[in-house]
Amino acid sequence: MVKAQNHQDGHDQEGPAAPLWIRRPEVLHRVAYSVAALVFTGQIVAVVLRGSDWPTVLSVLLAGGGVALSWWKPWTGLVVTSAASFAVTAVGQDPLSVWMMAVLVLFSVTFRGKQPLAGTVIVAAFFLGAFMTLGGFRGGAVVGAAALFSAIAGGATGGALRIHRDHWWILEERAESAIATREIEATRRVTEERLRIARDLHDVIGHQVAMLSLHLGAAEIGLPEGSESSRQALVSARSSARTVVVETQRILALLRREDDTYDVEALRPIPALSGLEGLVASFESIGLDVRPSIDIPAVFVEPSVGVTVYRVVQEALTNAYRHGEGTATVDVRERDGRICVTVENRVGHSPHGSGSGSGSGLGLVGMRERVESSSGRLTIDSDGGRFRVRAEFSPLGAVVR
Repeated sequence: MVKAQNHQDGHDQEGPAAPLWIRRPEVLHRVAYSVAALVFTGQIVAVVLRGSDWPTVLSVLLAGGGVALSWWKPWTGLVVTSAASFAVTAVGQDPLSVWMMAVLVLFSVTFRGKQPLAGTVIVAAFFLGAFMTLGGFRGGAVVGAAALFSAIAGGATGGALRIHRDHWWILEERAESAIATREIEATRRVTEERLRIARDLHDVIGHQVAMLSLHLGAAEIGLPEGSESSRQALVSARSSARTVVVETQRILALLRREDDTYDVEALRPIPALSGLEGLVASFESIGLDVRPSIDIPAVFVEPSVGVTVYRVVQEALTNAYRHGEGTATVDVRERDGRICVTVENRVGHSPHGSGSGSGSGLGLVGMRERVESSSGRLTIDSDGGRFRVRAEFSPLGAVVR
């Protein structure tokens, strides 16, 4: 019956709806047993009205017990019900009603997947045995032959319906498999196209931007003295080229994802100095006491430098949340043409634990590597029970010494 449960909702799928007896195979079983119960009830009433003796009553009860037993033990119940027809004949009663119960049980047994030939042979053997040895059939050989062929029909009908149901299920499975294969093929083609675009972006855009940055650098070096405005324009152009590289890398990362679901972090804009206030607010929302002093420089800031400043503050506040206590101070401002970042907090034993908190997951080593990649300078010290992170950057990404 497990197979039937998997296909009960087949009528909700595309294509013609499956008949009720295919979607609910138990319906046929219940109909067959309901008819058998009616026949058994009618036989009991007839026995009582005729005032039959106890052997006759016991034979009819044996047939009803066989029908009930076949619900759980198909073969055993079929044998008992078929044997009851022999017993009814032996006590001198007409066995056709009991025989009808045996045919209904045979139909149910074969529909449940049991061998139709074996079931038909069992029923026919008891019937022919009773007919040839004891007789007692009203109507003689003609009725006996009709009853025999009804057994064959019951077994064949149950087996045929079972085959038809299985065939229907196979067709449904093939249709579902074809739809799934079509979707997989479409996904594969989309993935291949995305990878092709990613390769083109990497090979063409990346190469051209690298060459552009190289030529801009050569032009900057070749400028004569006193060409500060032109030099500044070239520096800005090189900064824009690096920004293009960073954005292209983000696009490549999205294109190379293996699925079609993009997480929020992947689609989020690149962090910048303008996002520092929001970053501080996010830590305050989870319970960290932050005292910010942020003065965003008015001069042009290289985007990669802005990203690094943001990440340094983020990692420092994460450490303050995890390992510090009390108030954390954040100071970001421009001094002597440099962007200076200072994050300080008191060292303590925070209950937050190392497994909680947000942040990019960068450790102190990763923070130092990120600062160095932006040509900045990082100082980390712990003095008087306070943990302090200091970083200095050139707004244009020049080396800080």
